[in-house]
Amino acid sequence: MTSVHWQAVALSKDIGRKPKRVMLDGTPIVLFRATDGLTALTDRCPHRLVELSNGRVVDGEIECPYHGWRFGGSGQCTAVPGHAGDLPKARVKTWQVCEKEGAVFISHSPQSAPPYTHCATGQDVITRMVRSDTQSTVIDAAENILDATHTHFTHKGLLRGLSSKRVLVDVTVTGGDGWVEACYTGEDKQQGFVSRTLEGTRTKTIGRFRAPGIAELEYWGPDGLTLATTFHLRQASPDHVEGIGWLIGPNTGIGAQIKTFAFKPMFKLALHQDRRVLSSASRNAALSPDAKPVVGPLDFLRNDIAAIMSGRLPDCAETPRTHQIQL
Repeated sequence: MTSVHWQAVALSKDIGRKPKRVMLDGTPIVLFRATDGLTALTDRCPHRLVELSNGRVVDGEIECPYHGWRFGGSGQCTAVPGHAGDLPKARVKTWQVCEKEGAVFISHSPQSAPPYTHCATGQDVITRMVRSDTQSTVIDAAENILDATHTHFTHKGLLRGLSSKRVLVDVTVTGGDGWVEACYTGEDKQQGFVSRTLEGTRTKTIGRFRAPGIAELEYWGPDGLTLATTFHLRQASPDHVEGIGWLIGPNTGIGAQIKTFAFKPMFKLALHQDRRVLSSASRNAALSPDAKPVVGPLDFLRNDIAAIMSGRLPDCAETPRTHQIQL
């Protein structure tokens, strides 16, 4: 699917003196800091199709490592070493690019509005940033982040407690143009290590998907938001997903600073657990015979996410749904 949205592709701190290669929908893109600012070009020299990202940045231009052709921020060829005549009219495709809140965003098409970053933008919060990658698809990775039921098994002890006891929870699913969310009420904080360490009383949990591939989790207590994550997922190649994420907590003092530092390694452990199961499912799905995954009765958001990714309104935009689940 060709995106008409901004997509997060890297952390700002990753783009220094050396060029950086990223992938989007199978297309290689090189990021570098040109004379006139951050630049994104298709990562392919038009001369012999070598990766420009293996070259170097010279005087704010990127130099091909094969024959030294150089290209400026506009993508136009500016130098052919050894050639004394007019320069060839060779140009590399440029991509719209910008930086916001520590991340680099690119887009296939011109965007008039700045990119969406995370669910607590403009609030007094503390954020930490993470990267991720896994063998999967965006829809499977997003649903995994938003799926409450797998945590009893994939994240037992970390996000969920060791007990088999469950409570009855109400779920309301709503949505609109480019988004869908499930709101869970009736569950106190989870008994896993993360919740017991970082949360207080929980009043609701929200899992939300936004186009083109943003998965968000929000945990709310009596006094407001207690923890949140916003993860920007993109299909780097047909079977590989990469992501840029924000971990978010309210800025309530030194205790909040300590919590957010603790949250990052715990979250990275949960990502490792998810990566393992998603990669296993992807490899197994590729084997014969061909099969399609079953949408189960607790997969509240799967069809809605699929609709949004296809450019359609989710069904719940017209008719919100209510469910009950044992968590």
